[in-house]
Amino acid sequence: MGGEWPLIRLGEVAKINPDTIGRDWPYAHIRYIDISSVGVGEILIPPQWIKISDAPNRAKRLVRMGDTVLSTVRPNRRSMFFVSQRCDDLVVSTGFAVLRPNTQLVAPRFLYACVFNEAFTEYLVAREKGAAYPAVSPEDIANAELPLPPLPEQQAIACILGSLDDKIELNRRMNRTLEEMARAIFKSWFIDFDPVRAKAQVRREHPKWTDDQVSRAACPKLKPEIARLFPDSFEDSELGEIPKGWRIGRLGDIAEHPRRGVQPDKIPANMPYIALEHMPRRCIALSEWGLANGVESNKLKFRQGEILFGKLRPYFHKVGVAPVDGVCSTDIAVVAPKSAVWFGFVLGHVSSVEFVEYTNAGSTGTKMPRTSWTEMARYTIALPPEAFARVLTERLQPVVDRIIAGIHESRTLAALRDALLPKLISGELRVPDAERIAARCT
Repeated sequence: MGGEWPLIRLGEVAKINPDTIGRDWPYAHIRYIDISSVGVGEILIPPQWIKISDAPNRAKRLVRMGDTVLSTVRPNRRSMFFVSQRCDDLVVSTGFAVLRPNTQLVAPRFLYACVFNEAFTEYLVAREKGAAYPAVSPEDIANAELPLPPLPEQQAIACILGSLDDKIELNRRMNRTLEEMARAIFKSWFIDFDPVRAKAQVRREHPKWTDDQVSRAACPKLKPEIARLFPDSFEDSELGEIPKGWRIGRLGDIAEHPRRGVQPDKIPANMPYIALEHMPRRCIALSEWGLANGVESNKLKFRQGEILFGKLRPYFHKVGVAPVDGVCSTDIAVVAPKSAVWFGFVLGHVSSVEFVEYTNAGSTGTKMPRTSWTEMARYTIALPPEAFARVLTERLQPVVDRIIAGIHESRTLAALRDALLPKLISGELRVPDAERIAARCT
């Protein structure tokens, strides 16, 4: 895996699985990461905060700042991440290998770059064993050969590649924040009815006030024209109390399932293709997709901005907004609002925990439960007047657009990183003024 740099066994510059938690663990809790929570170079689902007494038996490997953590199961998926922050209670599954570098010999992020390199993945895949769950052993990882340039050169390379990784991670964090903001607005307005409850309380206290006075007092953070939209009382319905003037409806009243089936021989090879494996859990940002070359069965066309919902095992909560035009697996339902003004409202419901639980409860099949658009369309909701939907979409559409823009920027940065990585670590591409760059990055 090296060019002009000398090669060295990974096991000579890093310890593998150096620490495990045991009976002397000093904390009552751990933050736990399982294999399903990790993607290509990122933690997809934040660590679980769980009691040590409730931790699964596989929660064993302790990680520290500077460690590289990679899955030993199905190494072709490149599930791994770098621990960039100090941590005392972060534990990963025994399905991971934890690599702790000897910093006198190898820069932590340089080691991560070597492991992230596709050549390293190819080495692991060639040594995997097992059919159902192909895996590699710690010994295989330890025997991998890595190029070892001088430490200042390593640090300079790590600085360059790390700056790209940091920008990608910043985009991920920004997208998570934007999504949390969007969820909070939707939940407050259309699930908890916070503005209506606030106005109802003020109305009870000041029955003679005008609606403008009530709106200003109850919803000071909302624009007056938005606050005025919300009523100041509730009425009974089959769902319980709903804002006065709203009605009970079904998801199918405002959304549809475009059935744009396409045969494999009609799909361009370079068309983006999204399968369930590309969709993260509990995240509307779909940052990964493949290409349609080699698909062998019928697919569904989708358009950028439409909502994709994983029908198979819906409890996995795989829901996202398409960042491109493309095709998807028939295990995915394409959902689109019947009118553009309902986009935010439809997205809010379809990506909600309540909707996922509803589809899971009504799914058919034992081993591979599956929902359907027919079932999804029956979902009962409190429908506001269209003016509410328009305001919500005006608030959420720019958020979704920014998430999609961040995805494309990150993919561009990742392509640059992946092009530079093998050339830098092999020595084919040298870093001028390595010591100066390394000093600036340390």
